[in-house]
Amino acid sequence: MRKRLIVSLASAAALLLAVPAAASGPPAGFGAAGVGDPYYPTYGNGGYDVSHYDLHLKYQPATDRLEGTATLLATATQNLSRFNLDFALDVSEVLVNGRAARFATTGEQELEVTPAVPLAQGAQATIVVRYAGTPSKVSRYGFTAWLRTPDGGVAAGEPESAWWWFPSNDHPSDKATFDVSVLVPDGTQAISNGILTSQRSSLGWTRYSWRENKPQATYLATLAIGHFDISTGTTPGGLPVFNAYSKDLGENAGAARASVERTGELVDWLSGYFGPYPFSSAGGYVPNVPTGFALETQTRVFYSPRQFASGSNSSVVVHELAHQWYGDSVSVQHWSDIWLNEGFARYAQWLWSEHENEGTAQELADYVYATHPAGDAFWNVKPGDPGAENQFDIAVYDRGALAIQALRNTVGDTAFFEILKGWPAERRYGNASIAQFQAYAERISGRPLGDLLQTWLFTAARPAAPAAGAKGQAEAPQGLSASAAPGAPREPRSWKQIAATNAVHEHEHAREHGAR
Repeated sequence: MRKRLIVSLASAAALLLAVPAAASGPPAGFGAAGVGDPYYPTYGNGGYDVSHYDLHLKYQPATDRLEGTATLLATATQNLSRFNLDFALDVSEVLVNGRAARFATTGEQELEVTPAVPLAQGAQATIVVRYAGTPSKVSRYGFTAWLRTPDGGVAAGEPESAWWWFPSNDHPSDKATFDVSVLVPDGTQAISNGILTSQRSSLGWTRYSWRENKPQATYLATLAIGHFDISTGTTPGGLPVFNAYSKDLGENAGAARASVERTGELVDWLSGYFGPYPFSSAGGYVPNVPTGFALETQTRVFYSPRQFASGSNSSVVVHELAHQWYGDSVSVQHWSDIWLNEGFARYAQWLWSEHENEGTAQELADYVYATHPAGDAFWNVKPGDPGAENQFDIAVYDRGALAIQALRNTVGDTAFFEILKGWPAERRYGNASIAQFQAYAERISGRPLGDLLQTWLFTAARPAAPAAGAKGQAEAPQGLSASAAPGAPREPRSWKQIAATNAVHEHEHAREHGAR
């Protein structure tokens, strides 16, 4: 369901060779060119923390020309005589605290900034970057994350898309609030995260201003420019909802609307499991793009039209909205913690299946387990640390959800649903690791869970350990029901709708792997 970069082995080796040895590190006063994420060594940067992005943009749909001024409010976390930003467009000027700074581009996406006056640890910095470019013509690591449309463009991708429209500290561990203001020709609309705070027209141009007032990871920031049909309203609980659909979706238009227009209903339903919705608005948009993935861009979910090629699909809407709690409000500490995003979003689809009487979560777990025999490559992927090349493999989703069902069966429903609702509140607007989730779940359930999670998340084999006295299921895999033992469970009625999103994901994954 997600777009991602897959680096070839040769490219990965080149990346590693380009990163200085850990023992030497950056020179004194230089911020590191990367936050140290083992999956993506050059992503993000060290030495500072961004609290706010103010993006003042102008876009011409006819030429795909983007001009911008980005103002970043940051705090130095060390003494800094130089620091890096992640960015790919052409830069004309950089100011740090009002003074012109020297800058240079290095590597694939590094913008090195040398302020006129070094920053002391703890100092506040206002960083202004002026830039311009044609995003669709800019390639990094062999691809562009900017999606050109017949009437504009879209920025949406994981784990990277920011480079093509604003400079940033591009890693989920550095979250910030956003103001995004976009000037476009009259008749064209600009959509981003949060709340539309103003819309003003003058001399043939219209400026749209959006605000996301809760911390947001950079890859969750989105921008869509084009001609849209807009739908606004509120959830039954009073939350503002903003949905948008390209005017040229063709035969997918009806199914897209029939799915995404349920956003308000589904946000309120998910709140019953995950607690209060963490943001000030909700919604989604469906642009006319050829991709096949969906992405949980914060408050404004991105959906490809192909998600609805076989008809309406409320299950994919549930998946992406579940991420607003598991992934957006509580974000990964490192990309290896991706199970905390994808496993729980997939499990939300299983809960929706239960709600719709189309198969219980247990029936779905048993079916997934039974359809992947021992020796299937499915079991080689460890959802708790899948590796960058398998970060969005289907096993992260389905085996990840199996792990959650095993947790539910182990701790019991009362503790399980307390964990499910309490975790997003415990870590709201922050970051977390799988180890921290384990500690929280053990505290709530009063049970040790290390062996269970090791079996389901970190072992490259089909789990076969007997359940520990669980309801007489002596021959069932640890944490699953006896029906997961030998036999062929019936396919749950919801499976085809869930699997339809899998097929789209696998197609996208294979296409990108072949291209890169």
